[in-house]
Amino acid sequence: MSNKNKEEEIEEMVSHEEDVLEKDEQEEIGKEMDEMTEEERLREDLAKEKDKFLRLFAEFENYKKRTSKERMDLFKTAGQEVIVSLLPVLDDFERALKELSKSDDKEMFKGVELINGKLKETLKSKGLQDVEVKAGDAFDAEVHNAITQIPAPNKKMKGKVIDVVEKGFKLGDRIIRHPKVVVGN
Repeated sequence: MSNKNKEEEIEEMVSHEEDVLEKDEQEEIGKEMDEMTEEERLREDLAKEKDKFLRLFAEFENYKKRTSKERMDLFKTAGQEVIVSLLPVLDDFERALKELSKSDDKEMFKGVELINGKLKETLKSKGLQDVEVKAGDAFDAEVHNAITQIPAPNKKMKGKVIDVVEKGFKLGDRIIRHPKVVVGN
């Protein structure tokens, strides 16, 4: 064999090997591409699951906050019905004290006054507060309940509270009984 033939043969072998290597490289690249797409798919699935988890977690947190707030509101106003039913008793005590102050029996007056004070303090500890209103205050339809209008004794009293017929009360921030007032017109 001549040198030329050997060189050609070597070139053919080298080119054949290059073809084989090229095919192997292409197959490897193809596998890597498959792996990349599978890796990308897994990343995408992971991102979807993370998003789903975060949304579910946020929804659960909102649920906890909402139920906690509802529970607190319930505790604040749980005794509202009982307190509202005791308001006429407070009114009766006020009337009784007014009448007893006119009598000579000071001991009875003191006893009723002590009971009245104890009842007021107990209700105050549960959140009951007076709605402050006095003669001369501006009438506010949001706060006051006008039971009648009378001619104002002077121009200054027009549209103002002339008299308070029944006290008003609030429990926390809510008015549970509006004060009944007479308004000047």
